[in-house]
Amino acid sequence: MSTPLRTPQVIGVASGKGGVGKTTVAVNLAAALGQRGHRVLLLDADLGMANAQVALGVRSPLNISHLLSGEKTLQELLVPAAPGVQLVPGASGLRDMAALDMSQVATIIHAFDALQESVDYLVVDVAAGISPSVLTFMAACQRRIVVLQDQPAAIADAYGLIKVMTQDQDLEEIYLVANAVQGDAHGQQLAQFVNDVTLKFLGRTVKYLGCVGADEIVQQAQRKYRSVIDFAPSSRAASDLRRLAQALEKLPPLQEPGGQMQFFMERMLQAQQAAT
Repeated sequence: MSTPLRTPQVIGVASGKGGVGKTTVAVNLAAALGQRGHRVLLLDADLGMANAQVALGVRSPLNISHLLSGEKTLQELLVPAAPGVQLVPGASGLRDMAALDMSQVATIIHAFDALQESVDYLVVDVAAGISPSVLTFMAACQRRIVVLQDQPAAIADAYGLIKVMTQDQDLEEIYLVANAVQGDAHGQQLAQFVNDVTLKFLGRTVKYLGCVGADEIVQQAQRKYRSVIDFAPSSRAASDLRRLAQALEKLPPLQEPGGQMQFFMERMLQAQQAAT
């Protein structure tokens, strides 16, 4: 009997609105985990935009649309993107990919069951907002990161996303990452404000994972199509992003499959059976 493949930790990265650095956090979190010796998959699920591959300077003739059409398997889509990181490319500029129905989202999620390789982390970069596909992807993850900045609209939309995930889907394991802040005290203050509002109106709490300080090097890295971790490893932003990766490493593994669709569900079930 073959040894069951390791069940990866699945991290969804979302934001209530665009332009707050969601993809920057997702891409660099994957890069930082890869640099720390983990085997990482990065799914560009911001379908129709495909910003993750742009941020990493990756060019591939294949994308997730070839999986949905049945032309390619998920394994065939994987492309090396950074040390220890393989990317599942999204489909840039395809209108149909920006509005997937639930059967198509389910096809993508279930495709991960067929992968026959060891993976430590899957980072899922979803689109901004609260569309049905975004919520389904986030529900299929084990942990969920909400990226926000200290702007009224970003805070309001982050709260709206948290409200839908907690009230409509009853999801737990929601973490805040404060982006482009002046320091950790500023990030903690912002996260505490959101948590206070969430507790008052929803009766739920969210956790603070960490922050990324405002740093113009982020834009410079983007213009060079490289992760901050690779482009400027000694920068303030890179240091903060590595701390986010370390914070994730310290969280206890989650292996229990929920009642909804999950990435790597087959591996979870095999691990559960092996433990009994």
